[in-house]
Amino acid sequence: MSAREQDAAGGFRRAGGGREAQRAERRAAILEAAMALIAERGYRRTSLAAVAERAGLTQQGLLHHFPTKELLLVGVLEARDRWDTTAAASGSWRTDTLAQLVDYNATRPGIVQAYTVLSADSVTEDHPARDFFEARFRAVRESLTAALRAEFGDTLPGGLTPDRAAPLLVAILDGLQLQWLLDPERIDMPASFRDFLTLLGSGERARGTGAE
Repeated sequence: MSAREQDAAGGFRRAGGGREAQRAERRAAILEAAMALIAERGYRRTSLAAVAERAGLTQQGLLHHFPTKELLLVGVLEARDRWDTTAAASGSWRTDTLAQLVDYNATRPGIVQAYTVLSADSVTEDHPARDFFEARFRAVRESLTAALRAEFGDTLPGGLTPDRAAPLLVAILDGLQLQWLLDPERIDMPASFRDFLTLLGSGERARGTGAE
């Protein structure tokens, strides 16, 4: 290859890398805008047009990255999961870390609402978010099983093994979110989760992490 051809090839690769970086920046801007709007307005009142405007794009430009609202919401939930995992110490979950996450979720009802609605809708066949939630729940159960085993060993105080307790822990987290969304005046989600941790056998430590 001649020097000129090498220079041309190098320029093409740099241009391609620049386009990929620009695409990643636009996706990040869209997700940030969507998360902010969902937090402000809730899931139902957040339109693709509003997200595009907040992100500084046309709606057609947004649809190039996220062809449907459901896929955009999946992207938001994926980003939320990445940020939440990063917020955990070294990406490692413990029951007291989960209690802090519940505290945080209580400050962002719009995001919790989007998760709850989309996860429920995903049980229907051919839903665009179904694969995401199937994979997510498997990964969450595995992570919580590992966390419970690291904290309690092979048997929890009540006698359950970590792998049997993990689905129950997921059910408590999601079930409390649903009840809290429907009746926030009566359901204190952070306090209720710490009550569950007391039953689980780790409540005193988790209860000590809450806000006074």
